[in-house]
Amino acid sequence: MSGEIGTKRIGVREVAAAAGVSTQTVSRVLNDYPGIRDATRERVLAAVASLDYRVNNAARALGTSLTRTVGVVASDAVLHGPSAGIAALERAARARGRWISTAYTDSDDPADIDAAVRHLLDQGVDGIVLVAAHGVTPLEGYDVPLVPLYGESGIRQRDAAALVVEHLADLGHRRLVEVSGPADWREALARTAGVADAVARRGLSLVDRVEGDWSAASGSALAEVVAARLADGATAVAAANDQMALGLMAGLGARGVRVPRDVSIVGFDDNPDAAFYTPALSTVRLDVQGEAEYAVAAVLGDAAAPPASPVLVMRDSAAAPRDVSLPQR
Repeated sequence: MSGEIGTKRIGVREVAAAAGVSTQTVSRVLNDYPGIRDATRERVLAAVASLDYRVNNAARALGTSLTRTVGVVASDAVLHGPSAGIAALERAARARGRWISTAYTDSDDPADIDAAVRHLLDQGVDGIVLVAAHGVTPLEGYDVPLVPLYGESGIRQRDAAALVVEHLADLGHRRLVEVSGPADWREALARTAGVADAVARRGLSLVDRVEGDWSAASGSALAEVVAARLADGATAVAAANDQMALGLMAGLGARGVRVPRDVSIVGFDDNPDAAFYTPALSTVRLDVQGEAEYAVAAVLGDAAAPPASPVLVMRDSAAAPRDVSLPQR
């Protein structure tokens, strides 16, 4: 809706008069047309701000065939990773003068995901970002760009998972257990690939790979299996997210297994609570905001700087195994 001064409704004409330009120029600035001089653009935007002019998105869509809305299809949005991704996408879209419209689905059924995509297409979105995309999610055959939040290749997810293994190897661990996410998730597949890459590169042994569902409850439920693998000589665990790591630490603690005295555990995501676990959780952090900005640019056909590389966050849940003395550095 447009702004108002007193009882007078503020529209494009008032903005044009304040900026000393034509109404066509105001429209071109608001719709990000190329070729507008910087000084002219700044005058128009200053007038928009001073008059508190609000763009009528529906009216603009009629004139441009664009709604300036980015669609988001989100699965399992109650989990930390997807919810953080949606919030980051909203900020990234708003920074480009766009809005987001979100369709939620908890299903890994391609037909259900397709229905969510088509629901957004019916609203005239300019592109769609998939959050927590399952491996069955179709990416082609639609009229607008459709991209996963972290990119189809998941290269930075792989790099981040490899950082976990590299850190454990540097501490002296040689036999690991992987607690993976669900095998039908693109993110889980990328993280498992990163673990496998680093295990092979460092000449380590992956004693077992056990699958959770991203929840702390599933991590706790896997504690019995992981404890048995510790008896087989494993000394560390690479967990595919922080919640499963939390549950695993609780489950192992209930069995008398202490972290990091008896086993080192490293998570993934660096969720806001990770520093307050007992012990504080070592983990890796992705540049979620950068990933969101990159995805929004991709669906809009724009260029954007690539996200920052993942960062290892070292806390207290990982240490050298008790039978290994690290060389002095």
